Amino acid sequence: MNDFISLNQGSGGKQTHELIDRVFVKRFGMDGPLSDSAVLKESGFTLAFTTDSYVVDPLFFPGGNIGKLSVCGTVNDLAVSGAIPKYISASFIIEEGLRTNDLVDITESMAEEAAKAGVRIVTGDTKVVGKGKCDKLFITTSGIGILKPEMTHISTGINIKPGDKLIINGHLGNHAIAVLGARKQLSFRTTVSSDCASLNHLINKVLQNCSNVLFMRDLTRGGLATVLNELAGMIKSGIILDEASIPVDDPVKGLCEMLGFDPLYLANEGKVLIVVGAGEEKKVLEILRSDPLGKNSEIIGEIIKDKNELVILNTSVGGRRIVDMPTGDQLPRIC
Repeated sequence: MNDFISLNQGSGGKQTHELIDRVFVKRFGMDGPLSDSAVLKESGFTLAFTTDSYVVDPLFFPGGNIGKLSVCGTVNDLAVSGAIPKYISASFIIEEGLRTNDLVDITESMAEEAAKAGVRIVTGDTKVVGKGKCDKLFITTSGIGILKPEMTHISTGINIKPGDKLIINGHLGNHAIAVLGARKQLSFRTTVSSDCASLNHLINKVLQNCSNVLFMRDLTRGGLATVLNELAGMIKSGIILDEASIPVDDPVKGLCEMLGFDPLYLANEGKVLIVVGAGEEKKVLEILRSDPLGKNSEIIGEIIKDKNELVILNTSVGGRRIVDMPTGDQLPRIC
């Protein structure tokens, strides 16, 4: 590990995992595998607990802002663990000179999104630092959700086996491209909007009507590629993907080709990977597509036996390639 922290260690990819394992897990005694929410059992109750910090640049982007992002991200981390999100805390580090009206707009977005998701923001903290000591505004949110005992397997993937199917609820990469296009120092603009959304109601529809949901994870930093590599390592199996089935908007695809990005590695803020038992994938797909947040859902691959734990992509041109975990950061400060 390097003597100094680099931006690549915040990418959500291989270097982030190494940093977490060598610094935090080692000293805090965390049990693996790590998931988006900790599952806590205490006095007959099972809770999901999560925390996250948001440093997105710029604060406002097409489809959202840092406030909406912070609520959606926390709600989704709880929901993909199978929990029903209930309460959120919000901590603000504000740089001197931030426009008060911007802070009002951001907190109004948070309140609106919390109401939409059916959660309450119940506590928080506020600090103001000197000009140049922070980049306008950083937000840290934590969330608590209720987890039914029959859902505790979802965050671990322990019931996954070869033949189980992989589903995502729509197009990849919109959030990353929307934020990138909003950065003033760049010379291009895009009509792409962030997919930033709370997915708990959509996920709850699936869980209420399907008995064989085996794993879920939201596709944020590091994108689909990172989540799939994490999953393959967790379950000690391989994954096969069909590139033609992976939905990507044409504007996103075009900009990725122009800028040299791979949509599989781009951040999303309204996308979830769902692993379902073979035979239930069509039912899950039907439920997802009946909701606006899942209308572009697709079955993108399946679990296979592979002691090497590889993620393999069957390309649109008939070839095959390994989809590895990213080692660097394509787009820093995207969430």
